[in-house]
Amino acid sequence: MYALFDIGGTKTRVAVSEDLQSFEMPIVYDTPQDFEEGVAQLIETIEDLADGRQLSACAGGVRGVLDHERTQIHNDSILTDWVGKPLQKHLSEELNTPVYLENDTALVGLGETYYGAGMEEGIVVYHTVSSGVGGVRIIDGKIAPSEDGFEPGHQILDMDRSILGKDVPHTLENLVSGTALEKRTGKKPYDIPQDDPVWDELAQYLGFGLKNTILYWSPQRIVLGGSMIVGDPRILLPDIQRHTAEALGEGQHMPEMVLAELEDKGGLYGSMVFLRQKKA
Repeated sequence: MYALFDIGGTKTRVAVSEDLQSFEMPIVYDTPQDFEEGVAQLIETIEDLADGRQLSACAGGVRGVLDHERTQIHNDSILTDWVGKPLQKHLSEELNTPVYLENDTALVGLGETYYGAGMEEGIVVYHTVSSGVGGVRIIDGKIAPSEDGFEPGHQILDMDRSILGKDVPHTLENLVSGTALEKRTGKKPYDIPQDDPVWDELAQYLGFGLKNTILYWSPQRIVLGGSMIVGDPRILLPDIQRHTAEALGEGQHMPEMVLAELEDKGGLYGSMVFLRQKKA
């Protein structure tokens, strides 16, 4: 029996798997902001789902930047009380099983590569645009090695600060995320009609960011997910493709660009693949 989890800034998802080929119905609950409460609830949920069955290993995704050893959150703007706390150690001791952690976006990308819109071989990039902007590079079915993970949302755009002004970091994340859109317009993204020109503006900003992704990571396929991409209303895929192609210009290869397919279970699928790879 294996335990899988996905700890996000607002929701946590937990499931168990007998064979690492599929998993049972997940339990979803609000992520506690308090670390001790969060760990206790996660352990209780895993034990309830296991229902007395012996755990062989556990893996899951956690939002934020992890430390080099992938044992705890090193930095995060939402789960601030979790930062620097020994998450892996607590879980491993209480569950009496090996526990593996990875960035949540990275595991969603891994899940999409094997079970969703990606492909098992080659170079796949997954980008998510929701309250923030994240991404991961998958090479031959595995998360590409890195020193501190991947933060494509922090790349610098709006160099002349004509959009964001002087007081806001001029990053891709602060141009296209749902949080940024709400700050600029005073409206929740879901309250802005699909025919509002702002959605095409966001597609243009994202296109410039994806140009950098293509030039730096040279992917064969880009999978796009997150509420700002697959929600309703959303930044439309044809607009993203058009603006990315315009940003690239003639003579530069445009990789295939598709929508994510696993909805809110991508992290659990990715955790399952991650554990399979750890066992191999």
